[in-house]
Amino acid sequence: MPASPLDSLHHELGARFVDFGGWSMPVQYESVLDEHRAVREAAGVFDVSHLGRVRVSGAGATDLLRDLFCNDITTIGPGRAQYTMLLNDRAGVVDDIIVWRVAEDDYIVMPNGVNIDDVAGALDRSAPDSVTIAGNREETALLAVQGPEAPDLLEQVTGWRPRRFRVDTVEFGGVSFPAAGTGYTGEPGGELMIPNEHAEGLMRALLAAGGAPAALGARDLLRLEMGYPLWGQDLDEDTSPLEADLAWVVEWDHDFVGKKALRRQYRKGVAKSQVAFEMKGRRIPRTGYPLRAGGSVGTVTSGNFSPILGKGIGLGYLSPSPVFHRYSQVDGDPDPPLEIEIRGEWEPVTLSSTPFIKKD
Repeated sequence: MPASPLDSLHHELGARFVDFGGWSMPVQYESVLDEHRAVREAAGVFDVSHLGRVRVSGAGATDLLRDLFCNDITTIGPGRAQYTMLLNDRAGVVDDIIVWRVAEDDYIVMPNGVNIDDVAGALDRSAPDSVTIAGNREETALLAVQGPEAPDLLEQVTGWRPRRFRVDTVEFGGVSFPAAGTGYTGEPGGELMIPNEHAEGLMRALLAAGGAPAALGARDLLRLEMGYPLWGQDLDEDTSPLEADLAWVVEWDHDFVGKKALRRQYRKGVAKSQVAFEMKGRRIPRTGYPLRAGGSVGTVTSGNFSPILGKGIGLGYLSPSPVFHRYSQVDGDPDPPLEIEIRGEWEPVTLSSTPFIKKD
């Protein structure tokens, strides 16, 4: 099983490991809750080297990404990043992706680790001869530094102060590499794509300067508090951006894979819709637990206990799509009660909105 180039450092730090997307990655060090608190209150350092990094460059690279992905890469210029998706012909999400636009026709496409082959394959099949598709996950590590103190920490260690969804060139240890003000926690900070031979030195420097090691368990809780979807649970090839309450990711003014099916769905209405909810107590809604609201049924796709809110939170889908008045009751029938089944008993939960944790 592949391991991060930082594997020996993780062992030194006492990490526990898990198979994540076919990679051996740290799931926690001493405590998921401590790591969560470090990111929400100070700064955490994550190794996310399992994520994909596909360089797409050459004349025609911009047209290639515009034709494939549902967001429109031409709406951002060089030095910017964008959240987008690759859809299939049914408008299902093959993957949700961050793209760094390094230069005019030079991009780093960052798929989820489990979907690298699918995304890279789609790029390769559609690319003209003038475009080069090159993977570099084997040559680089990817570090995410996240938290309210993360910008200060990064500036202290590297001289770089991240700006939200801006792509820059950073120098550390005599080498230059790309970095961006992106992340998966809702906190300030950035992600740095550094050559393998310099990765351990950078992570050690960040930890020595006050960053706390943080792993995938804390990252999953942090992203859920923000309502960020996880592919394979909240998104998949049978779920569209419209069903996932992610219509804002779709830029309709260009052609892309899956557009016809997505337009049909937009006209006819979605067959299912995502709901966000909060438990009334400390019980945890687990993935796969049944949900219901009136005549609509479904399941929990992501659930956990939020230490910030002091209660369980979750995302799920219901079909057929129920009608909720999320923010105010209007004249007419009341909202159907939303319930979750836990150990054979149906328990009422509170309809919520994302992010669960409201950030400035």
